[in-house]
Amino acid sequence: MVRRTRPIRDDQEQVVSRREMLKLGAGAAIGAPMIKIEQTPTPRGPEKPAPAPGFFTPAELALVDELTEMIIPADDHSPGARAAKVAEYIDQRLMESFDEEPKQQWRQGLKLVDQLSQEMNGKAFMQASAGDRLAVLTRMSQNEMKPQKPEERFFRELKTRTARGYYTSKIGIHTEMEYKGNTYLREFVGEDAK
Repeated sequence: MVRRTRPIRDDQEQVVSRREMLKLGAGAAIGAPMIKIEQTPTPRGPEKPAPAPGFFTPAELALVDELTEMIIPADDHSPGARAAKVAEYIDQRLMESFDEEPKQQWRQGLKLVDQLSQEMNGKAFMQASAGDRLAVLTRMSQNEMKPQKPEERFFRELKTRTARGYYTSKIGIHTEMEYKGNTYLREFVGEDAK
């Protein structure tokens, strides 16, 4: 048996069994890769420009950025998709993709967004007013559960990638979902397999 050198209370020491030590060791080994090592902050200089797009053109990246922010906007609780850099996430995933189908789907989908905006508002999506943009997105999402038209299928892909990018970002995990990280359990609250 291993004894703790630091008492739990002033008048009592706790004995830790071999099994408990193995559990703690395994938990530490599993949790270690999740620990973020903080670096000494560097002095703030001029704001770094946004990275150049990898897959999208600058205009396409701006369009994706606007669409993702409309799907997950900033609110009183947390920043939105723009702050979480969801468009950059999508751009990076598409750039890394070996499969050409998603790349073509996104190029076509972004063209469909502009075409639909032209039909509805007489302007490209990024030149339309906020209300007109919302109308385009609303129309694209009409049959979200059973998309029929190409723009509806694209909306579903857009929303899926937006949610994935947002909820895997630091903002989505820690600010929106308020995840505090792994916590130490003093006692295992399940069944002990013997």
